[in-house]
Amino acid sequence: MKRAIVVLSGGLDSTVCMSVAEKEGYQIYPLTFAYGQRHSKEVEQAKKVAEFYGCSNRHLIVNTDFFRDIGHSALTANEIDVPTDRGLDQMDKDVPVTYVPFRNAVFLSMATGYAEAAGAEKIYIGVNALDYSGYPDCRPQFIDAFQEAVNKGTAAADQGVPIKIETPLLNLSKAGIVKLGIKNKSPLHLTTSCYQGGETACGKCDSCQLRLKGFSEAGVEDPIEYEV
Repeated sequence: MKRAIVVLSGGLDSTVCMSVAEKEGYQIYPLTFAYGQRHSKEVEQAKKVAEFYGCSNRHLIVNTDFFRDIGHSALTANEIDVPTDRGLDQMDKDVPVTYVPFRNAVFLSMATGYAEAAGAEKIYIGVNALDYSGYPDCRPQFIDAFQEAVNKGTAAADQGVPIKIETPLLNLSKAGIVKLGIKNKSPLHLTTSCYQGGETACGKCDSCQLRLKGFSEAGVEDPIEYEV
């Protein structure tokens, strides 16, 4: 059976991305990173999503908490506050303090190694170039450049079986992602998006606001609980 690595954060986008890999007939190898984020809820929800898809036995959780030592992000440094109550227009202006420096490059590097070891032909990652909160490592130019590195730096490519990076959500709005998840019967109720990582979502951080906007525009009620 053909195999695929899915970078799984436990969030909305990565879970819907995983549903695409499943619908396309791949045996899924989920890859989750404990990257020193200020809460563990992402990892816990990723475990539940992997269990939902019946691939917990292939779920690899990698500790990359050196991102906490690097700092410079509100997601890994407690001394930097997570922005709240920002308007959607403000989110498009600058790279936000929730950007974790070059995180997706590290994630994709490890995913590529895992793909070679597992004999996987594809890597699925839920990056999005529309409602992407201004993260430069979610842009199509970055994915194209990294694909070129994979093509030039892997034994798989040398042997004529190159590993392809798949970004099925790249050009979808958040509403489009929600609709695709519903179509694929993805477990949206198991996902978490809140940067705060509380028992219930804050509803105020950039990620919560983008998620709520997506569900609203899709005309669907978000199945997770919010504080507000």
